[in-house]
Amino acid sequence: MPAVRRVRILALTLAFACITLYYLNQRGNVWNYGYTPYLPKTIFNDGKTHWSKLPERYPVTSFIPLPTGSPKKIPKIQASPPPEKAKVHYERIRRRDAVKESFKHSWEGYKKHAWLRDEVTPLSGQYRDTFGGWAATLVDSLDTLWIMGMKEDFALAVKAIEEIDFTTTETQDINVFETTIRYMGGFLAAYDISGGKFPVLLAKAVEVGELLMSCFDTPNRMPISRWDWKKYTEGSAQTAPARMLVSELGSFSLEFTRLSQVAGDPKYYDAIARISNVFADAQNTTKLPGMWPVSIDAATPDFSEDNFFTLGGMSDSLYEYFPKHYLLLGGLLSQPKQLYESFIEQAKKFLFFRFYNPSNLPVQASGDIRVLDGGRNHLIPRGQHLTCFTGGMVGLGSKIFNRPQDLQTAEELTQGCIWAYDAAPNHIAPELYTVIPCPADGACEWDDSIWHDVLTTKYGDKQNANIASIIAERNLWKGIVGVDDRRYILRPEAIESVFMMWRITGKQIYQEAAWRMFQAVEAVSRTDVAAAAIADITVPSENNSPQSFETPVGQKYGEEPIGKREDGNSGGGGVRAQQVDSMESFWLAETLKYFFLCFEEFEVVSLDEWVLNTEAHPLRRPR
Repeated sequence: MPAVRRVRILALTLAFACITLYYLNQRGNVWNYGYTPYLPKTIFNDGKTHWSKLPERYPVTSFIPLPTGSPKKIPKIQASPPPEKAKVHYERIRRRDAVKESFKHSWEGYKKHAWLRDEVTPLSGQYRDTFGGWAATLVDSLDTLWIMGMKEDFALAVKAIEEIDFTTTETQDINVFETTIRYMGGFLAAYDISGGKFPVLLAKAVEVGELLMSCFDTPNRMPISRWDWKKYTEGSAQTAPARMLVSELGSFSLEFTRLSQVAGDPKYYDAIARISNVFADAQNTTKLPGMWPVSIDAATPDFSEDNFFTLGGMSDSLYEYFPKHYLLLGGLLSQPKQLYESFIEQAKKFLFFRFYNPSNLPVQASGDIRVLDGGRNHLIPRGQHLTCFTGGMVGLGSKIFNRPQDLQTAEELTQGCIWAYDAAPNHIAPELYTVIPCPADGACEWDDSIWHDVLTTKYGDKQNANIASIIAERNLWKGIVGVDDRRYILRPEAIESVFMMWRITGKQIYQEAAWRMFQAVEAVSRTDVAAAAIADITVPSENNSPQSFETPVGQKYGEEPIGKREDGNSGGGGVRAQQVDSMESFWLAETLKYFFLCFEEFEVVSLDEWVLNTEAHPLRRPR
């Protein structure tokens, strides 16, 4: 070959290589970060500030590796599918389809009015960006679409996510917790549930993972909870916050572990393994040893100052993730089991309590504890919609950790939330409500005078108290002595535990409870556009008629009716005047998914094959 020709070929080869390297650099530096085809390095000309990965100030020199080996044999979680006659089968399918229709109604409203935005506003038909403007409802709904068999809409949504630009947002501070559970969890679950057939889903999960890893670049590798991404982009040094909610620090384990498992990069697991070690080291240093308080210092880190402990808001997903992380790691790491078993004994001893109810049902709630001077534990007997997840968590732990004595506790916690639904004016539990704890000796027979005494002590003097006026003015019902937050914001926690107990026990009472709950929620929340939150779910409905409830109100912890209204009413109705122009993405990601799975075939999203994150995104367990 002539020398001149060889020179020309070499020049063309070098030119092609340079063009290829330039293109790759625009799409993402694949050489430095492993599987990151969408790592943002693009030069933008849109006038917006864009995030880009910076060299780490506090790099990790040695990664904590994922546990290796064949998964351990973990006890079976799900009961055998209960037999059903033809009539029961038909009714189950009819109910399942009713839930699916509700989902399609809200999904179509989102598609029409808020496509690629975070949330649709169900009354005004507009949109609202609440989580970065990165199409939260779309991403949150991906795996639900697949599970419900809406494959065309799934494909449409997968195509649309290519337009989501995680390098920029109008939000100043990114909520790291919400971004993890909704976006990273949403992409990973959609990738898993669709069998890995859509690589863009994994690519987007990695893109979010790279964004979030930037907030771990602190001196002690503890993350920032509300991340000022623009300051990071400008090169500012970062420190973990001295005041942080415990759930914001402890709720990354499922998503970051799964990302390491499927992307093959150990840095994500390393990030959360360091957090888990901090929790393990601090577990017995708090004011309630075994548990961690709501407010913590992540910069030190230190868990010893706050004296408030709860399984509810600001703490819930921390505790929920211990047994689930154990499952996702195939039982190869004992630490999540140890963390769970140490805390659950304290929760059973101090937080869980039985409470008075007119039907004398053996039901429990998970309250809050404030540790007073001298180490005295003061129980706040408050039920939270958020703590309704505990029944499912305790049920899961009872199976996988071979704690059969805890299954009754799990059922009583779940039945406590079912009671809160059945007994309420619209058969939907409010956000926060106060009940009367049973005495320690176990005697818990209902007596109106006990309820009245608590009301007069709380709201007036016994000499002049008018019980009827107290009840009417505060819109209370038997067993309830206060409603601290009267909203219903389409939350999933109660139906989550009902679903879990249905799959764990196979008891028909949980399917029936799910149907009552669905009808009640559908009756008050549906709008022309989608579904709306309710400002005050305790306002009696204008149409409190039993005709919308085809199933009798409730079944006792076994067989008899539970939670029937004292006035004999068992119906639903509507409180549309109380509707709020808000529909959070978890309505489609969690609430309706759990309702649907209560009536779907028993093996669909089997708990023996999948782990659901706190946003109900199913991640595949190792096999």
